[in-house]
Amino acid sequence: MDADVIVVGAGPVGLMLTAELGLHGVRVLVLDSLPAPSPHSRAFGLNARSTETMELRGLLPRLEAEVARVPMFGGVSPTFRAGVPRAHFAGIRTIRLDTLEAGRPGMFSIAQTGVEAVLGARAAELGAVVRRGVTVTGLDQDGEGVTVSAAGESLRAAYVVGCDGGRSTVRKLAGFAFPGSPPTITGRLAEVAVPDLHADPGMGWHRCPGGMLQVLPGRVLAVEFDGPPADRDEPVTVAEMSSCLSRIVGRPITIPGEPGWMTRFTDNTRLADDYRRGRVLLAGDAAHVHSPFGGQGLNLGLQDAANLGWKLAATVCGRAPYGLLDTYAAERRPVAGRVLHNTRAQVRLMNPDPVATPLYELFASLMELEQVNRYLAEMLSAVDVRYDLGGDDGMAGRFVPDLTLDTGAGVRDLFACGRAVLLDLTDDAAVRRTAAGWADRLDVVTARPEGAVTGPLLVRPDGYVAWAGTGELRHALERWLGDADRLARPVAHSARR
Repeated sequence: MDADVIVVGAGPVGLMLTAELGLHGVRVLVLDSLPAPSPHSRAFGLNARSTETMELRGLLPRLEAEVARVPMFGGVSPTFRAGVPRAHFAGIRTIRLDTLEAGRPGMFSIAQTGVEAVLGARAAELGAVVRRGVTVTGLDQDGEGVTVSAAGESLRAAYVVGCDGGRSTVRKLAGFAFPGSPPTITGRLAEVAVPDLHADPGMGWHRCPGGMLQVLPGRVLAVEFDGPPADRDEPVTVAEMSSCLSRIVGRPITIPGEPGWMTRFTDNTRLADDYRRGRVLLAGDAAHVHSPFGGQGLNLGLQDAANLGWKLAATVCGRAPYGLLDTYAAERRPVAGRVLHNTRAQVRLMNPDPVATPLYELFASLMELEQVNRYLAEMLSAVDVRYDLGGDDGMAGRFVPDLTLDTGAGVRDLFACGRAVLLDLTDDAAVRRTAAGWADRLDVVTARPEGAVTGPLLVRPDGYVAWAGTGELRHALERWLGDADRLARPVAHSARR
């Protein structure tokens, strides 16, 4: 075979998945149709859960260095270290992120291109091969693997993952259904400073008579609610952008100079009927598309990759328990469904139609209530995600708490190698004896925590608690890590770097 896994798409999601697979020695070939990484960003921030995931893998220092190297929006590039900003829902920017029960509350402000650069470098360190300017034209799977036709040749892998965006070729070739609702808006984004808008209505989000507007130092986003564009792919002109802005604010707006980049977007909202067809899987926008409101799309895809990576690696290496790969769709598809639901709601609230104004104003007043505000903050930050793992344990299915151990390390410092971790917080010899059979895929850490958590915790490689002392530990180990006596196939290189 040419690779264990072929990942189609070298954006942040594809590269995140590639790095996750590389931690386990999986040979990955990445194919991307673009000749080079795009210099333009649609997304500009990691939410709390994605930031915590990057922390697990030891990537936060690299991301911070990238922000310092390439500031955003005319030099304005605050991270969570520079204060916790307020988030918006439907342009109503009153959501407090500092109340989140998360180790990294707030948004980590970084351009999508910066995330892609960091993940690309990490994937390369772990042995991935990225081939650019290669378009996939065919896909054929059998019981032993998948054959991909691309650039006039046939490439073979055990599995293929489509991370190739909302118009995914992999999704179409593999026969996934992609039901949903058609677009109702036309959004336009331009990388340009518009002094007329800086002065009035000013920076931030604005619900104007003609549409919705977001103004930033070096960027403007405009949304009209008059239906989808006639041709989304037609290049956006300065005249078009200027006319759009003028209609929204109700006065002539001049765009000075030539914007660095302009594009359109819509609220096309769709969810794949499944995330797996045999040996072909989907992640990121290939599996779900929605409007960009709330900054959830990039983060949703990165979390797909974190969930899928270790499960697919275990499957490729031959030690996955029965059904492990199917838990990917079972866990991630409902999360995507909720994002699609809340982005649809935001579009309806943003609509400047006077008929919708009372609803907008009522919702804005409800967001001032602490309980409502916190609910929305947790939803947009994905810190309330809890996978249904069965049982009555209150902690199982949740992200590992941000504990400080008496060893001087934090719990989230233990996952850089991508292995599962058993936290023996009570110095229980029986727990360690039970776990001994999984030493080739599990790190056991004995320590005392600072805080209320006292029992043992089995934490999956993606940072979610699989077991917290309720029920038999051996059953949980077998369920998530496979049989103790099942040896993995030899890997090409060590992920411990």
